Amino acid sequence: MIKSGSTSETARDAAQTRRDQTAAGLAALREALALASEGFRSEEVNASRAEFAAAVAQRSQAETQLADTELFAPSDGVVLSRIREAGSIVPMGVPVYSLSLRDPLYVRAYVGEPDLGKFAPGTNVEVATDSSDKRYHGRVGYISPRAEFTPKSVETTDLRTDLVYRLRIVVADADDGLRQGMPVTLSVPIRSPAS
Repeated sequence: MIKSGSTSETARDAAQTRRDQTAAGLAALREALALASEGFRSEEVNASRAEFAAAVAQRSQAETQLADTELFAPSDGVVLSRIREAGSIVPMGVPVYSLSLRDPLYVRAYVGEPDLGKFAPGTNVEVATDSSDKRYHGRVGYISPRAEFTPKSVETTDLRTDLVYRLRIVVADADDGLRQGMPVTLSVPIRSPAS
């Protein structure tokens, strides 16, 4: 037996559900229209501005942290040794690499006291290596004010216990022929007497 009332009640319930959904959608659209015509509340605007400012601050902090991961040398050079391993957390100002400067190129030399009078700051010198016939031109840039014992790596014709003075020679025309730690010979060009 078929009940005709149950079919009409189901249709009535479905229609009621559709009417309620339509009414809810209409109410939501009216709220959206009211919000669009009245504008956002000042609290919502201020909250959005604060969220934006926080996002900008986070981005700035992330950019700073990224920039802090880069290493910059004060001038160009060749890496002699790595002091810290990759991935190490290093405070600011702590050395990570040991560099040898390429420009200007310095030669550290030692001169005995009897020959010290031949050298003064600004004196022109020639720098020679055992590996080539090329002569480099330099100028005395610094003379140590204190005498010291001859380092073991320095070969002189005098006894090693003699006192010497350290010189720093700035080489003007350096190229790849001069390398870190290479032994060199200095000579002072002979000046002709003034006429």
